[in-house]
Amino acid sequence: MKKNVALVLSSGGARGFAHIGVINALEKKGFKITSVAGASMGALVGGIYATGQLKQFEEWVTTLDIMEVLKLTDLTISSKGFVKGKKIIQKMKEMIPDKNIEDLKIPYSAVATNIIDGEESVFSQGSLYDAIRASISIPTVFQPHKSGEHYYIDGGVLNPVPINRVKRKKNDLLVVVNVNARIPYKKKKSKEEKHHDNALIKQLKLLQKKINAVIPENKTDDIGFFNLTNKSISLMLYKISALSMEKHNIDLLINVSRDSFGTYDFYKAKDIIKEGEKAAQKTLKEYLKNG
Repeated sequence: MKKNVALVLSSGGARGFAHIGVINALEKKGFKITSVAGASMGALVGGIYATGQLKQFEEWVTTLDIMEVLKLTDLTISSKGFVKGKKIIQKMKEMIPDKNIEDLKIPYSAVATNIIDGEESVFSQGSLYDAIRASISIPTVFQPHKSGEHYYIDGGVLNPVPINRVKRKKNDLLVVVNVNARIPYKKKKSKEEKHHDNALIKQLKLLQKKINAVIPENKTDDIGFFNLTNKSISLMLYKISALSMEKHNIDLLINVSRDSFGTYDFYKAKDIIKEGEKAAQKTLKEYLKNG
């Protein structure tokens, strides 16, 4: 049975932490990841994995609570986006120094969207963190990343599952992780999770006063600016992802429900990673049984 893997990691906000769990599950079963391509959070996790220091990154993000996450979000009132994105990148650089992509342990590609030209950009050389910062620039949330004369936003806008950008060798299995899957998900929140969610809502309300936008607390509330943007982006990602995956022969597709966690649940990294590992284990069990 083939064990080498060309890995593709989708966009998906905080749910992208599930990619860490998938990678852990693959390695535990003896699969060797030989290349990786990602969009948005998929680009971030894939890039850190390619440095060989994903375990260190995992240990850090699983200790972050809601207040620590908020401290890393350098909020600003700007028509370009609410988060500058400098604090989080700087913190990551302190733990894992920047490298040139061409010097990484395995081939790596990150996709971003050149908002001026309206075209997809592929980062496969140069600064790793420039590539990550460009790819994670969620529209209306993160400010676009300026590099030279170009402005970049989230890679998921044009290519949320960048299958066509992974450097795959002849005998590599094509493994795709989609954390925006429209599959059923049921979960009861613990008291601790409800407490965290309430704390986040309070912080969002403070921001709301500044931007004069309506941010509903529950899905049943009227759709305001925040939820409208989220729902629109989610629908766009789903449609583009479906078209992309239909065009390729995928050996292993690992799905994580879009309803499992919210786009901005970054303080739930530990649980999201577990969700990714569980999804991967289920898919791998079927694959190995039939292989």
